[in-house]
Amino acid sequence: MMLDTTFLSDFFTLNRNTFAHYLPVIHLTNAGEFGLQHLSSLPLAQLTPPDQIPKSLLTDLTIRKIIRAVIAVAIAYGLMAVIQKVTNWISERVPRRFRLLVKQSLPFCKALILLFTISYLLNLFFNLSEGNLLALTGTIAVALGFAFKDYISSIIAGVVALFEAPYRVGDRIQIGDHYGEVTGYGLRGICLQTPDDNNVTIPHNKTWTEPISNANGGNLEAQVATSFYFDHSVDVEQVIRILYQAAYSSRYTQLSIPIVVVMKEHIWGTEFKLRSYPMDARDEFAYQTDLIRRAKRAFGQQGLPYPRLKLGRDESDT
Repeated sequence: MMLDTTFLSDFFTLNRNTFAHYLPVIHLTNAGEFGLQHLSSLPLAQLTPPDQIPKSLLTDLTIRKIIRAVIAVAIAYGLMAVIQKVTNWISERVPRRFRLLVKQSLPFCKALILLFTISYLLNLFFNLSEGNLLALTGTIAVALGFAFKDYISSIIAGVVALFEAPYRVGDRIQIGDHYGEVTGYGLRGICLQTPDDNNVTIPHNKTWTEPISNANGGNLEAQVATSFYFDHSVDVEQVIRILYQAAYSSRYTQLSIPIVVVMKEHIWGTEFKLRSYPMDARDEFAYQTDLIRRAKRAFGQQGLPYPRLKLGRDESDT
């Protein structure tokens, strides 16, 4: 079958060699005409050089690759569990000033393990060429953005918290209504151990909207404020003297940090607040109990008067 292609004569004449290489099924003539022979039985013409043909996004899925992926995930999970236990073990045996430093390295170690594992799995199942990588990241971002919005938000907040450090493992913090020590730092959230020995998991994305109160900020010491209340007629100097003695005589007190007593007046009485620091923030409540026990014993011996409140009447502060 011959086709009249007079209007393409010059074009095919100038590009004769190119079409002869990439279109082997087309036979050009000197007159600018070409013939198509056995069109139905020949493969399509190759219009793109082999090195420019995009690779498939997914690699061939085989049993061997699946087994390798499962082994990689198991190794990553095992490494994180081992690092968690080893970190806790080391932190309790190094000098006390290094305890929090050891614990604070845990989130970075876990992040590195996750990064290497995800990179290995992506390389195992995907052809990560430049074009495929852009397509893959765009697709994943859109899909996860709709399906796991809150989860992804928590992960991003956790990564940001690693560098901004509003809290670290070992810190005593309050987020919302929850207060306690940060004992774990996961991909999605942190684990708080409360004074009642409960473990509370709080998502990282709470940091976007909730205020965070950090008592020690990576230090061993955290201030403990203990309040005592007395009648207006109490001997102020005697109360302050007893509170200082209670703090200085406690075995938990960090003596290198100043101890302060502040006062506040209320309609129903006078408040005395003892501000001091234990040597280890984990002893916060044991320390506060020891202070109250020592102070109340001395108050009882001196017969100091406590406030007298009238039942059934609402009293407000000044």
